[in-house]
Amino acid sequence: MKKIIPLILTVFSMYACGNEKVPPGILDEDKMVEVMIDIHLAEGLVSTFPIHYDSSRALYPMFEKEVFKKHQIPDSVFVKSLEYYMRDARFMDRLYARTIDSLHVIEKAGNKSE
Repeated sequence: MKKIIPLILTVFSMYACGNEKVPPGILDEDKMVEVMIDIHLAEGLVSTFPIHYDSSRALYPMFEKEVFKKHQIPDSVFVKSLEYYMRDARFMDRLYARTIDSLHVIEKAGNKSE
């Protein structure tokens, strides 16, 4: 019986978290991961340019703006969504795990074509 109660609580909490509705104006998990992937790709691209750090800091916002344009979202929606998801560390861990996994897949695909 002592083992069943924690199991039931765990299953219930997982079910409750899975059914949580995203408030209006917040990107859903899949869209958030897509945007985060492109944000990290843009950061990586800018970091490869043979320019000074100050120049790259000035250049990055232009790339970031293109990411938001590609996904047809204002930067304020991304920031608001990031703030919303950062309230739950476990959820952010899951978002970043998905993002990193996708970046690894992209990297492997790029390495195969070389």
